[in-house]
Amino acid sequence: MTVLYSEHTGFMIGSTSRMLALLSLLQTRRDWPGQVLAERLEVSPRTVRRDVDRLRELGYRIGSMKGPDGGYRLEAGSELPPLLFDDEQAVAIAVALQSVPSTGVDIDEAAARALATVRQVMPSRLRHRIDGIRFTGTETSSRVDPSVLESVSVAVRDRHTLRFDYGGSSAPPRSVQPHAVVARHSRWYLIAWDLDRHDWRVFRMDRMAAPRTPTGPAFTPRTLPAADARSFLAARSRGSQSEDSWPCVGEVVIELPARDITPWIGDGEVEELTERSCRVTIGSWSWAGLLASVVRYDAPFSVVGPDALAEAAAKLAGRVQASVSPPSLED
Repeated sequence: MTVLYSEHTGFMIGSTSRMLALLSLLQTRRDWPGQVLAERLEVSPRTVRRDVDRLRELGYRIGSMKGPDGGYRLEAGSELPPLLFDDEQAVAIAVALQSVPSTGVDIDEAAARALATVRQVMPSRLRHRIDGIRFTGTETSSRVDPSVLESVSVAVRDRHTLRFDYGGSSAPPRSVQPHAVVARHSRWYLIAWDLDRHDWRVFRMDRMAAPRTPTGPAFTPRTLPAADARSFLAARSRGSQSEDSWPCVGEVVIELPARDITPWIGDGEVEELTERSCRVTIGSWSWAGLLASVVRYDAPFSVVGPDALAEAAAKLAGRVQASVSPPSLED
């Protein structure tokens, strides 16, 4: 594989950088009239034709369109041609490859080898630049087999039914219609319609065994009960069925300055009342969970509403009091 680097980061007059710009434009849409390309690159149509010929010599399959103005189309190639990267793209590749451990996909060794390969063909100034970018990503204990990620993603794309073992060998295999693969907080999830339970389910992909082959029959996708896959996953993570919102939301007044609450409130809201008190709107899975979020501030508070939160607070107060009351002794 040959890797060519532009000496500039913008669309300059040099032929290498101009070819990089031309290739970038061809990749953004299917058809480009020759005159439009010339105007975007600020060159003549003849220069565009010459640069297209050079890209063809490098292995890029660029078709010509007939018509009054003519045009060009980047076609899919069967072999990997030389790659053109500018400085920023080279640095982006290096950063992305070093970030692999935090993605949750088990390809650390392959990423390290890829980075070493790309680094070897970089000019010395770029090698020096990326060698200065060193950081340690937060590794996750839940690692996804890349072959599982690939096969599930293909099934999502092709709309083919999947069968796989989940949660251990003793559990019965699952049969699902895969809808989407979503990465969230360094974990990978499959959102699918479970054919046995007749409902939507979310599967952690690090707990999935490789899907059985061949895949099942094709299916017509169902309508997800949310705006999109990310919203659906966020909703389920909060205990909601479809909307990205907490099922329990309440208001309390806490006897602390707003500045002491704001850094830890997450997706809640804080309204300053006085220098030493603030109104907090916060959500949780349950009313007890909401109260636990409030109690952690270790400060006096009062419930504003709703009534369900006030009732839960009264019950919690009773349980706390019972837990510290001495047990009755019988003679």
